[in-house]
Amino acid sequence: MKKKPSDSIEFSCGIKMKNRFMLAPLTNQQSHENGQLSDDEYNWLTMRAQGGFGLVMTCASHVQEIGKGFPGQLGIFADDLIDGHKKLVSKIKSQNSVAVIQLHHAGMRSPFEVIKQKAVCASDNEKHHARALTLEEVKQLKEDFIQAAIRAQKCGYDGVEVHGAHGYILTQFLSSDINKRTDEYGGSLKNRSRLLFEIVEGISKACGKTFLLGVRLSPERFGMKLSEIKTVSQQLIDENHIDFLDLSLWDCFKPAEDYSDSKKTLLEQVTDLNFKNVKLTVAGKIRTGEDVQKVLDAGVDFVSIGRSGILHHDFPKRVIDNPNFIPIENPVSVAYLKNEGLSDIFIDYMRRWEGFVADN
Repeated sequence: MKKKPSDSIEFSCGIKMKNRFMLAPLTNQQSHENGQLSDDEYNWLTMRAQGGFGLVMTCASHVQEIGKGFPGQLGIFADDLIDGHKKLVSKIKSQNSVAVIQLHHAGMRSPFEVIKQKAVCASDNEKHHARALTLEEVKQLKEDFIQAAIRAQKCGYDGVEVHGAHGYILTQFLSSDINKRTDEYGGSLKNRSRLLFEIVEGISKACGKTFLLGVRLSPERFGMKLSEIKTVSQQLIDENHIDFLDLSLWDCFKPAEDYSDSKKTLLEQVTDLNFKNVKLTVAGKIRTGEDVQKVLDAGVDFVSIGRSGILHHDFPKRVIDNPNFIPIENPVSVAYLKNEGLSDIFIDYMRRWEGFVADN
C-alpha cells in the first residue's frame, strides 16, 4: 500500500508518530552560552510542533562541556539544565508531537574560542589542534552519553538520537582516516564502531525498551565510506537496540561517491538494507511535497526536513493539504524569517547558507 505523508507510524518501542514528518536537528545558536534553553530556541522549536511536525528534534545538544560545537548551543550535560528541557518537552508534547533530543559531542570540531581549551578527538589531529582522548576519557565519554540520555528521560523526552554523523566525535572514531588509535577503539571497523555500539547498548539498558532510541549516521564526507556505514547500519538494526536509523545523505537523489560505476542513487543504496522492525528516516534536499512522496515511495518510513522546515513552520500541514506544495523561493527577507520564528541570531547564522537570506 502506498505510504502517505499523513500516515501515522508506530515505533517498536510503542511510541506513535502522527505523521511522517520529522523536524531535522538544526544548528541555530539561539540558546545561552551555559547550555540553558533560551526563549528564542523554545519559540523556534515549539512553533514547528504547532506547525504539524510529527516528531520535533532539538539541535545537537552536547553531553560534555568540552564537546560544545558552536556558540549558543543547547546543552544536556548537567542536571541544572533540566528545567528548561522540561518546559520545552511539555509544549512540544501538548501539540501531539514526539519530543526527541539529539545527543552530541563535537570532538575535534569544538572551536577553541567556544570551549577555551584544546579540543579532543579519537586521535591527535594537528589540522584541528585536537588531542587524543585517553582510554579512561573514552570510557567517560561513553558514560556521559548514557547519563545524558537518562537526564533526557527525566526531562520527559520521548527519546534520544545519538549523533554519529557529520564529522563529530563518533564519526571521528568511525573514520579510518581520522582514528589512528591502537587500543580496542581503533584499527578494524569493529573496533572503530565499538564506542557507538557501547553507547547505544548502554542507553537501551538504562532507559528501557519503551524509550525511543535512534542513531544518525552520514555515509559520505568526513572520512566516511558508504560500504562501512552500511555495515554499521545493518549491525545496529540486527542488534535490536534502536527504533530508528536517521541517515543524513546531503542529497538523497545523487549518485553514491563510493560506487561511481553504479546507477543507484545514494537513497537506493541505503534502502537496500534489511530494516526489519527499525524505521528509516533520511535527510538531504527533500524540499517539496513531490520530494517527500518520492522518498516515501523509495522505502523510507518518514522524512527529515531541514531547509523547508525553516522556511515554513507548518510545512507538514501544507504538504498534507497539497501534495504538490513548493516552498517559497530564496532569498527571503529578515521580516519573513522572523515571522517564521527565527531570532536575529538564527537569521545571522542562516546567512552562511548562500542565497538564503535577502540582503535588504
